[in-house]
Amino acid sequence: MKTIRIGTRDSELALWQANTVKSKIESLGYKAELVPVKSTGDIILDKPLYELGITGIFTKTLDVAMLAGKADIAVHSMKDVPTLLPKGIVKAAVLKRAPSEDILVHKGNTAFFEGNGTIATGSLRRKAQWLHKYPQHQVEDLRGNVNTRLQKLEDNSWDGAIFAKAGLERIELTPENHTVLDWMIPAPAQGAMLVVAMENDTYTKNILAKLNDEDTDICTHVERDFLRTLEGGCTAPIGALATIENNVINFKGGLFSLDGKQKLIVENSIAKESFSNFGNICATNVLNNGGSELMKKIREVLKPKSTNE
Repeated sequence: MKTIRIGTRDSELALWQANTVKSKIESLGYKAELVPVKSTGDIILDKPLYELGITGIFTKTLDVAMLAGKADIAVHSMKDVPTLLPKGIVKAAVLKRAPSEDILVHKGNTAFFEGNGTIATGSLRRKAQWLHKYPQHQVEDLRGNVNTRLQKLEDNSWDGAIFAKAGLERIELTPENHTVLDWMIPAPAQGAMLVVAMENDTYTKNILAKLNDEDTDICTHVERDFLRTLEGGCTAPIGALATIENNVINFKGGLFSLDGKQKLIVENSIAKESFSNFGNICATNVLNNGGSELMKKIREVLKPKSTNE
């Protein structure tokens, strides 16, 4: 019997995710092992993600390991995965979603909500939405894996930092002092885990298909289509959340200016069986109502600086 090699980053959260998939594969009666790989996104911590000019910086190293034949599958936080997968690599399973919300971890004193405050996040989406709601606040850049970011919050004078609720819950690190940001639109596919495999590896794909959660697969498809149509890549301030209730998909998506002053929101519902083009329809609505101009401005600001300057 073939042993399925699982490529994974070596952060605590990435290992938790990879081990979760390993256990699920083994519970089906198959063999699996972990192949840890270091990611550029984990090594270069002094630059904001968008300045690195790489889409999917956390997934690229694992893509290379798979394409080189060193790993059969990879497990990712789905929100980190570019909407276009590399040639030869395909979506094999989307696991049942954990909570999708963002949370603010703070130091116990919440007076800053009413006055001046300094919040840390490396995400343009979180920054833009925070500044929209709290324009008087400062936002500092914060990079690194979950553990590194919690430590940096501890070491700095910031009032709080924003995290994905699911990431902290998975490795049991949710601090007592936190606030759920139920008003913040999460990243497309936040809280979901994606398993990718080689397109020509039928054996592995058939096993992973048994791990797929249909509702999560549909919702993340809608959210990622919304992102792809807006051409956001992983860095533009775009939020999207689809949920399913009584066979109806309810969707909320948003595009924000980098300073948070401008926000374009779309809310829509559709029958579950009509999901395939729904994200695209919602994104087109945003693009036609000022989104095209806003995306143009965002791209202008974020375009990688020429090395010849």
